[in-house]
Amino acid sequence: VQLQASGGGLVQAGGSLRLSCSASGTIFSINRMGWYRQAPGKQRELVAVITSGGNTNYADSVKGRFTISRDNAKNTVYLQMNSLKPEDTAVYYCTGKISLIDYWGQGTLVTVSS
Repeated sequence: VQLQASGGGLVQAGGSLRLSCSASGTIFSINRMGWYRQAPGKQRELVAVITSGGNTNYADSVKGRFTISRDNAKNTVYLQMNSLKPEDTAVYYCTGKISLIDYWGQGTLVTVSS
């Protein structure tokens, strides 16, 4: 199983980006999918998660600005990021729980300039 993330880049404060992460391989179902991020010098932190049934959970710092969604048929999770702030700058990692195992993507860099 592999997770491939894309969509990162450089954006000005107040702008938007959409991250995507697709899982490939032998997959029967994916339970939880989500996004974490790690800023320079900081620990990796949860951004948002979504269950197979569509229940979501967000970090307080992104509530109202970020939206997580998924397409179960495509084994893909998305993160729509609006009203970006410089403090959102980080490497964003997608994750998926498949058959009780947590898989991680390679990370995509999001840089928000002030």
